[in-house]
Amino acid sequence: MSNALVFCSFDQGRDGLPAGAEEVLTLARKIATARAVDLDWLIVGAQPAGVAEVAARHGVVHIDRIESGNLSPDVTVAALAQYAEQHSPAAMLLAQTFDSRLIAPRAAGRIGAGVVMNVVGLEDVGGALQATATAYGGDTRVEYDIAGRVVAGVVFDPLLPEPAAAPSTPETRSIAVDLGAVEERIRVVREASTEGPRLEDAQVIVSGGRGLQESENYKLVEDLAAALGGMPGASRPIVDDGWADSAHQVGLTGKITRPVLYLAAGISGASQHMVGCAAAKTLVAVNTDADAAIFKYAQYGIVGDCLDVLPALTKAVKGG
Repeated sequence: MSNALVFCSFDQGRDGLPAGAEEVLTLARKIATARAVDLDWLIVGAQPAGVAEVAARHGVVHIDRIESGNLSPDVTVAALAQYAEQHSPAAMLLAQTFDSRLIAPRAAGRIGAGVVMNVVGLEDVGGALQATATAYGGDTRVEYDIAGRVVAGVVFDPLLPEPAAAPSTPETRSIAVDLGAVEERIRVVREASTEGPRLEDAQVIVSGGRGLQESENYKLVEDLAAALGGMPGASRPIVDDGWADSAHQVGLTGKITRPVLYLAAGISGASQHMVGCAAAKTLVAVNTDADAAIFKYAQYGIVGDCLDVLPALTKAVKGG
């Protein structure tokens, strides 16, 4: 076993880099420094722009490349498994996205490693890796003491400090794998199609929660989102109640977003929701409870009833 920590990515995010790359690398750098082991970055598929600069800033030792024009789940699992067989890393870390939720457990099963998803913290404790993960939809935390190799899905935290490690000069390595014999076990009968922009790509999101009081008031969220040129979002409770479509759900079991502006109206700030919006550059909260948890995350807060505040903001945006 090489004992290296490896950040694995196979997608390109809105800004070119894979979603959560900087945040997961920050967390991984802390562990690699504590354990005095290499931090490597495995990229399956096309190399995103800016990788070399980001890798150097986070002290990455090797940028490992697996070229593949096919990033179907079975192909990606096979690529990760063959890499693990060749290099035997101590841990393979993936930013938790919809795709990595499918990939990570299967890759772990293929190489006989442990798997932990919903990871919100990693520590080196006496030479052993300890992972803290959310459970029961984010309502509680569980700690895992990991013996042996592990594949982990990390819920990226934008509030982590930058790593203190000195910049590196990463070596790029081409990794030879055989993906020709991989047979995709899922046959696509009809390609999924969506109209308009995706919530996870939106620059501006206005989300509503139980503070809206009833389903008809979700239109206040939609009106302000439209006025701002953004998209409407929703907390899980109002999606479960049928007030909003699941495509608009933000959070641990919904969409992980990274907008320039996120306005949370009538949302308490439970951890499972904040996972989906904490990466926003600016977070504005509207809540009647001055002690609501959402205000701990917000750059700007309005203590008030969202039924009054949302129409007033919409009017102001429209210049009325």
